[in-house]
Amino acid sequence: MRRFLTQNSLSIVFLLLFLGALAGQAVAGHADLNEQAIRHGDPQMSLSRYVGSSDFAVDVMENWQSEYLQFTLFILLTVWLLQRGSPESKELDKAGRESDEKQMVGEHAQLNSPRWAKVAGIRRTIYENSLLIVMGSIWLGTWFAQSVAGRVQYNSDRLDHHLDTVSWLSYLGKPDFWARTLQNWQSEFLAVGSMAILAVYLRQRGSPESKPVGAPHTSTGVEG
Repeated sequence: MRRFLTQNSLSIVFLLLFLGALAGQAVAGHADLNEQAIRHGDPQMSLSRYVGSSDFAVDVMENWQSEYLQFTLFILLTVWLLQRGSPESKELDKAGRESDEKQMVGEHAQLNSPRWAKVAGIRRTIYENSLLIVMGSIWLGTWFAQSVAGRVQYNSDRLDHHLDTVSWLSYLGKPDFWARTLQNWQSEFLAVGSMAILAVYLRQRGSPESKPVGAPHTSTGVEG
């Protein structure tokens, strides 16, 4: 068990942080919603009902979709785009998909290489793009879920003001949907861009997200 925890400590800690933050968001969001209900003379909502409501779902999904968009774009764009001096970039002469020999696929695969890396055809094509496919699919799925939950919440507000509800397609063109979407996208793009450029000049000893402390600023694709 100790060996398992040591070898998987990064994913375990982030999973626990995620669950703790999600639970905290549920409690804080529930309290905030009930405070607003009291101010407006509306009935309060139980925590269990709040967690299953569109109010909670749309807040969660709009965050998830932006995070997965961030990594989907980062995975895709770093195949071809470079940043001189950044450990987040490939070396300057290695832009592109690289050779089969470099990627250890087909006849260049090792004995312990994944099985689908050793074959040709559609299976290898899927496997060599599997990270992008899965991350992109999660992004699209959570973005769709955000739109569905956001429409329910949007229509609920309209009904409170005795206005007609809107269809899902109509909601996709509403400022409410795009304000929720873009306020998260811009923060993700800023964070990734900042990491790529700051890591050129700044260091964190022992971190694979940083270059070695003594590495020159011009060293590219080098991890500490």
